[in-house]
Amino acid sequence: MLSLTFNHPQKGSLRQVLCLGAHSDDIEIGCGGTILKLVEMFPDLSFYWVVFGADEQRKEEAIASANTFLKGATQKTIVVKSFRDRFFPYMGAEIKEFFDQLRQDVSPDLILTHYRQDLHQDHKLISDLTWNTFRNHLIWEYEIMKYDGDLGIPNMFVHLDESICQRKITYLMEHFATQSNKHWFTEETFFSLLRLRGVESNAPNKYAEAFYCRKAIFC
Repeated sequence: MLSLTFNHPQKGSLRQVLCLGAHSDDIEIGCGGTILKLVEMFPDLSFYWVVFGADEQRKEEAIASANTFLKGATQKTIVVKSFRDRFFPYMGAEIKEFFDQLRQDVSPDLILTHYRQDLHQDHKLISDLTWNTFRNHLIWEYEIMKYDGDLGIPNMFVHLDESICQRKITYLMEHFATQSNKHWFTEETFFSLLRLRGVESNAPNKYAEAFYCRKAIFC
């Protein structure tokens, strides 16, 4: 297996990461561990964090959580929009207009967005518009477990140590009280997927987050 690594970053090799999530906890669930690792590795890395749909209570959760996950980053922008949950496909024109503006505001080296085959309609639209808008960028699609059973076969893995995994899950439990009534929103669920992806990628510390990378250039 060929390993591509950020462990010896060259100056300017990774400058800005764009994180996109349909709902207030999506980014953290899908790639929170990876973000914590990147913050540790690249203290000067700029993060642009966008949540597309949140009511007032979930907006407060989203902002607090994003600030916690990015607390070691020296440059960060957090944007929380209020597009209606579960209705994104019917608001597609408005969301696309936001994406068009976003393209003018950021120039990311890495984009973290939803998995193309995610069956949640809001997630899928954000993924589609990510690819529609950013055509010459490195895009990693993260995954979120749910009742639909739409997890796929990822081809990109970020190995994580147990301490980062624990921080990710602790932050999720602390910041998203509105989700505590969900049967799947548990420490056990989050650890189980991290462990499974660790097994699949032979992670030395047992845990990993997985992504779907459709296009990458090796040069």
